[in-house]
Amino acid sequence: MKFAPDRTAVVVVDMQNGFCHPDGSLYAPGSEAAVEPVSELIARARGAGATVVFTRDVHPPEQFEDAHYYDEFERWGEHVVEGTWETEIVDELDVREGDHVVTKHTYDAFYRTDLEGWLRAHGIDDLLICGTLANVCVLHTAGSAGLRDFRPVLVEDAVGAIEDDHKAYAIDHAGWLFGEVTTLDEVEFE
Repeated sequence: MKFAPDRTAVVVVDMQNGFCHPDGSLYAPGSEAAVEPVSELIARARGAGATVVFTRDVHPPEQFEDAHYYDEFERWGEHVVEGTWETEIVDELDVREGDHVVTKHTYDAFYRTDLEGWLRAHGIDDLLICGTLANVCVLHTAGSAGLRDFRPVLVEDAVGAIEDDHKAYAIDHAGWLFGEVTTLDEVEFE
């Protein structure tokens, strides 16, 4: 698959200490395993002049106090609480000054964030989506991108998951319903 660097962004979803580091509250070995391929994708994108966007899942301590139904702390326990080490992008990924960092409070990186407007303002149409978790934030962000008329392409070997079955479902579902799927080796910038 070929991508025009000036119209493409690598969207790195939630590669944070809380999910990717063994001391994180929602650590998954599959998320940690995605760090190296995500790093490689970022390096290749930067080398070609493509944009890099990082998302961070961050929850204010009081976020779910008045929730009627949507309460991630009830479902998952407290995680990536605002102001903690867990919210930081893992050290192995080089976040640079020119990268755009989106702080989100739900699974979907477009929901109540500046992501859509920022991408449009920078002329970006194609999104190479990687990160974690495949069947949660990656899938919801990719689906939301497709509904907004971006081209979401999941880089399947740069996506982390808790279970292999979860990843297989998410990749299959994304490819079938709203996006495309590729591998790191198939990504080319022209």
